[in-house]
Amino acid sequence: MLAISVRNRRTADAVRAIIVQNIINAFLLVYAALFPIVNPIGSAPLFLRMTRGRTTAERSVLALNVARNSFFLLLGSLFIGSHVLEFFGITLPVVRVAGGLVVATFGWRLLHAPVESVDHPKVDAGPTIDAFYPLTMPLTVGPGSISVAVTLGSQRPIATDDLTQLAVLGGAAVAGLAAIAITIFVCYRFADRIIMFLGARGTDVVMRLSAFILFCIGIQIIWNGCSALLKTL
Repeated sequence: MLAISVRNRRTADAVRAIIVQNIINAFLLVYAALFPIVNPIGSAPLFLRMTRGRTTAERSVLALNVARNSFFLLLGSLFIGSHVLEFFGITLPVVRVAGGLVVATFGWRLLHAPVESVDHPKVDAGPTIDAFYPLTMPLTVGPGSISVAVTLGSQRPIATDDLTQLAVLGGAAVAGLAAIAITIFVCYRFADRIIMFLGARGTDVVMRLSAFILFCIGIQIIWNGCSALLKTL
């Protein structure tokens, strides 16, 4: 009886370790894939330039609103985007291959691009500026960010008997989006200090490393999609 109890305890510990690892992997996948495209560090100088003349309190409110808007935009893309594609008859493996190509392409472009992100076009602010346009779209969340979120959403399990595990993984993905939103707020709220601390060279190094990780994630997603397609042959 004691041996069975020890064995059951070890099995339970192994299952918990796997669940924790899956949660961490889901969180890091969402954060690492979206960070280079959202590029809050690279967009901080643009945010600072477009909000010049605003007080610190006004800039803080704008940064909070942009972070909140970005979170809900990415959340909708993550959980609804792939379902919309399925509605039009596009299967998940095809979405993974196409989305992986988009992710890898953006990673490659960011890896070889100038310091300014290719996903955030230049936007001229008028006398009044809104938190959604142009600060959220297209400055913070552009088409590349939405494409990456849709692709990540297509990575969800197709079918599972363990709804609890699926809910936990979904919560980890939401936590990753929340971490992105918090990063956006911090980078925009303290844009002047971050720019002074990192400098142009430091910002470029951070974004190059992030772009390489993004490129690798795109290749992995393509491989997952191709593997699923090959199984159907």
